Amino acid sequence: MRSSRAPLAVDSGAKHMKDPLERFNTWLEDAKKSDAEEPTAMALATADASGAPSVRMVLLKAVDRRGFVFYTNLDSPKSGALRANPRAELCFFWAPRHQVRVRGQVVPVAPEEADAYFATRPRLSQLGAWASRQSKPLGSYGELERAVAACALRFGIGKVPRPPNWSGFRVVPDQIEFWEQGQFRLHHRVVCTRDGEGWKEQALFP
Repeated sequence: MRSSRAPLAVDSGAKHMKDPLERFNTWLEDAKKSDAEEPTAMALATADASGAPSVRMVLLKAVDRRGFVFYTNLDSPKSGALRANPRAELCFFWAPRHQVRVRGQVVPVAPEEADAYFATRPRLSQLGAWASRQSKPLGSYGELERAVAACALRFGIGKVPRPPNWSGFRVVPDQIEFWEQGQFRLHHRVVCTRDGEGWKEQALFP
């Protein structure tokens, strides 16, 4: 159900707006209150140095006026693509009514920020971050289980530190597009483009 706290503008003229992140947070909170199985899931699209595209699902772990944060293995293909071409697009879809696309520059999060988030992860997830050679060939699932067991023995009952090859990225948005389902496919679309210190809003044909 659409929230009355952040209605989607549908008038046609371009205009300046205060902050589209307020609208995003409203829609995200509405999704969390609904029966959405994983409201923070987002498709992350990247392109490598040759321009070859890739897309995969990741989880949003933080969002504020600085941007949208996710975490990953720094040796993964997605991290390599982001180092070669530090721009990305995110897509959230909360069926059946809402979609948000976010496009912008990608920057690494600060080590202190990554440390703080890693400390909140379940211990088995922390061990998995050490054990996984993300996207490398795997002979059998038993190989992964043995790697996790080895990490468990390594750290014992002590604190599991953040692996040096595990951290986060922040997508700093320069464009955010909101889509809301309408009747007879007459959907409502608004694109918000960064304009200096503010944002400019423009309605789009569906």
